[in-house]
Amino acid sequence: MSRIKTFNLPDLGEGLTEGEILAWLVKVGDTIELNQPIVEVETAKAAVEIPAKWAGQVQAIHHPEGATVEVGTPIIAIDTDPGAGPLEAPSTTATPSGDLPTPSAASLAAVEVAPAEGMIEPGLIGGAAPGGRTAVLVGYGPRTTAAKRRPRKGAVPAQAEAPVTPAPVAPQPVTPEPVRNGNGGPVTGGLVLAKPPVRKLAKDLGVDLSTLTGSGPLGSITREDVQRAASGSVAAAEPVAVTSTATSAASFGADREQRIPVKGVRKLTAENMSRSAFTAPHVTEFLTVDVTRAMKALERLRGRREWRDVRVSPLLLVAKAVLLAVKRHPMVNSTWAGDEIVVKEYVNLGIAAATERGLIVPNVKDAGRLSLRELADALNGLVQTAKSGRTSPADMSGGTLTITNVGVFGVDTGTPILPPGESAILAFGAVREMPWVHKGKVKVRQVTTLGLSFDHRIIDGELGSKFLRDIGDFLADPEAALLAWT
Repeated sequence: MSRIKTFNLPDLGEGLTEGEILAWLVKVGDTIELNQPIVEVETAKAAVEIPAKWAGQVQAIHHPEGATVEVGTPIIAIDTDPGAGPLEAPSTTATPSGDLPTPSAASLAAVEVAPAEGMIEPGLIGGAAPGGRTAVLVGYGPRTTAAKRRPRKGAVPAQAEAPVTPAPVAPQPVTPEPVRNGNGGPVTGGLVLAKPPVRKLAKDLGVDLSTLTGSGPLGSITREDVQRAASGSVAAAEPVAVTSTATSAASFGADREQRIPVKGVRKLTAENMSRSAFTAPHVTEFLTVDVTRAMKALERLRGRREWRDVRVSPLLLVAKAVLLAVKRHPMVNSTWAGDEIVVKEYVNLGIAAATERGLIVPNVKDAGRLSLRELADALNGLVQTAKSGRTSPADMSGGTLTITNVGVFGVDTGTPILPPGESAILAFGAVREMPWVHKGKVKVRQVTTLGLSFDHRIIDGELGSKFLRDIGDFLADPEAALLAWT
């Protein structure tokens, strides 16, 4: 059995097909242990560290950092028995340019690699031919020499590198090229290019157009040229061509564009949002709520001894309101499965998070069974992990219902798009002080706006409205709602 094992990029879950190598955690020659992290890979969901399948010594790294590799592609070679003696010509890491060194024939022969699917048998078109050549169709082989053109009859062959010299021409007297109009025709009467309104302006201001150098198209005189001449900034035409600043600034080419590759989290988000937007019929409803009592309840909660070391935010109460509303309206927590609707008795509560790599939606597993303190700890841990870029694919799979907290950006609300497989998503807007009618008088109260998008195949208007109303009732008076519903 070969001592060299080739480690292929594994499927990190949910049908991922490729990953980008962010960083190698080992280098050629390092001794590694079983399950030791060897590489950090960014998939379409998150950045994850991949552990080694074998202990041993790193012999080769097949792809440099920044490369996008398909699942199943070899990424590293490991010598599982380095004590058996040195290998002949071990491979090294990639060069700075990204090119990898050519391994020796002995090291290649020692590596165990499963045959690729669809491999072409020797002798067939595209396969190996005798002598190490590649079998190709006649006339379609690789060109090894430069193309040659048959000389024309009577033509004198030119030297390979000699420049073509034109035949000598007798010097001709140089005559000034006549000024031409926009159609390419000569301008008669010694006139220069200028539109009638410009000519009238020059006449009114007493400016001789023949003394000016035009900055317009084809050297035409513009109103600005005439006005500058009249003000004394340009006294006469100069024999030097001047490029218009306005013309040079108005460039709309590739030098003023930025092209960002669509990959990783951004690519998955685009695919998911497009699929959801054009598959599930979305409906969005809005509700503005006085949350003054909820904000006071948070203050009292922060003051309790057992909560002083816990970060408590309005999102915690919104999450609790959603979980209680789901218990009252279970159909909201379901999935459309074609011929049936799957109603789930567990709530994997997703929290949309904006990260440097794009939008991700990790979820708190079985959030409905957690106490308020456990829910607070889970939300805080989820957010911190997302900000550090360490969210695992498992944390982002299996979501059943989502909250997006757009209020942190100062936005009142929105019309969020459903994550694929979910039937509802709630947008939580900013909490603002606003005039509000409270007990018959206009007072300044703390107010927010909720936006609920739902799949109209599953949730009709009545169910969606009741669900949103219950969330609003809890936020308006959380103590009374807890007493009434639990």
